[in-house]
Amino acid sequence: MNKDLPIVVVGAGPVGLAAAAHLLEQGLEPLVLEAGEQAGAAVSQWGHIGLFSPWQYTIDAACRRLLEPTGWQAPRPTALPTGAELVEDYLKPLADTPELRGRIRLQTRVLGISRGHRDKTHLDARVGESFLVRAVHQGQSRDLQARAVIDASGTWSSPNPLGAAGLPAIGENDDSVAPHLLGPLPDVFGTDRARAAGRRVLVLGSGHSATNTLLNLTALKREEPGTKILWGIRGHSPQRSYGGGDQDGLPERGALGQRLRRLVEAGKIELIRSAEVQALHGSQDTLRVSFADGPSLTVDALAAATGFRPDLEMLRELRLELDPAVEAPVRLAPLIDPEHHSCGTVPAHGAETLAHPEEGFFIAGMKSYGRAPTFLLATGYEQVRSIAAHLAGGDSSPRNLNLPETGVCSGADPELAAPAEEPVAASSCCSGVADRSAHEPVNLGVPTGFVHGRTAE
Repeated sequence: MNKDLPIVVVGAGPVGLAAAAHLLEQGLEPLVLEAGEQAGAAVSQWGHIGLFSPWQYTIDAACRRLLEPTGWQAPRPTALPTGAELVEDYLKPLADTPELRGRIRLQTRVLGISRGHRDKTHLDARVGESFLVRAVHQGQSRDLQARAVIDASGTWSSPNPLGAAGLPAIGENDDSVAPHLLGPLPDVFGTDRARAAGRRVLVLGSGHSATNTLLNLTALKREEPGTKILWGIRGHSPQRSYGGGDQDGLPERGALGQRLRRLVEAGKIELIRSAEVQALHGSQDTLRVSFADGPSLTVDALAAATGFRPDLEMLRELRLELDPAVEAPVRLAPLIDPEHHSCGTVPAHGAETLAHPEEGFFIAGMKSYGRAPTFLLATGYEQVRSIAAHLAGGDSSPRNLNLPETGVCSGADPELAAPAEEPVAASSCCSGVADRSAHEPVNLGVPTGFVHGRTAE
């Protein structure tokens, strides 16, 4: 293989740019391909959301070393950024450093990744061959060659469907339904205000995306008393959504669930249990939601905070080893299974854990966690540090991280074992970035990275 070829990094979010920074420190040449119009494009879509984690956990060490010579001033370490601040105060300046500026291609969407000149059924013919990365820019497709590939594209663009069985609810994709769907993290004080204010709004989901949206809707209700808020969860108990309170390693995250509990108990939010959506039917003015067990419901708008999943289509021509349930690398899956782990109980891991049979290919960041909602940015930064060291032939042993636990973890208690419904992710128990609210996604902490946090309340 030609070692002069670049290492392609898919995605210019926090983890993708960190991968590029670490590759440069190892003397390797990165080429970052970003589908959006700017670095952190996915994060910008949930820019109104604040993170759980302060700046001290949100900035990668190698990225800091690129930024400091430019005169960049680091934000106050203990401050809690919004997604918009993460982009404006960190990702944009980072992408504009002399080292990265010419190595990022914007509005370049990766369509597929293969190797050599044969498909993945021809293993011997592909050994030692370079990767072929097909991408499209301004409607024109071209093939790029790479010595290795790091997929840090996140999960924000691939939300879970509403159907409890993992399939879209009947009618979910109908044109008549689309006008009533608010997305996973609606900006109810901004672009989505007119669609929520004074309306009957249903929020589906039991993770931090749902919590964040419910709290923001409650704040909106104080200004628009006609707003009616309903919250549907698939399980019977909301206890897991209420979180670990003062046992949470991130105080803002712990406080979030307790505020939600008080609002439900005060009757500000109507809780609907066992809300497994079976079908949706839209009319010009309303949306009828039919449940598998119980009467249907008529609302004006629906926020589907049911989490995210990885889009694996562009990876079909690579030999991968993914867990059949979590859809994460097989050696990582048991470490992050949300039935047994919270964000802070996931051990540090690197290139060895993330490796696939396709030598030189890695999935990093929120996407590496598949359907598990326990990702934190600090974990992603350590992933790409280890991968860069491995590709350079150095010591890729993972370094231990001091991560904040949620104070609540899934386990044998059926009241706590509700299905994981979080991204990041923008936002994300933590999605992408240790968020305070994300597929979903994106530190210790999107909503894709990463997603959800402090609210307007």
